[in-house]
Amino acid sequence: MQATAYTYDPESRSGQVLLDDGTPVPFDAAAFDAGGLRLLRPGQRVRIETEETETETGAEAGAGAGRRITLVTLQTF
Repeated sequence: MQATAYTYDPESRSGQVLLDDGTPVPFDAAAFDAGGLRLLRPGQRVRIETEETETETGAEAGAGAGRRITLVTLQTF
């Protein structure tokens, strides 16, 4: 799946990407490390891999809920 880097914190190695429909989805350090990247700039096109998680009710149950990013890496053609 493709996305656009939205935020990135180099200290925690975590951030958010925007899916093509504009939905922000967070990623953690494990997903960043799995891609072998050293830096990510906002606006950069990336390839992500996700896995389904159990959705929660309430405030957490919105767009992007139930999806966890497991890998963030650069888009290659």
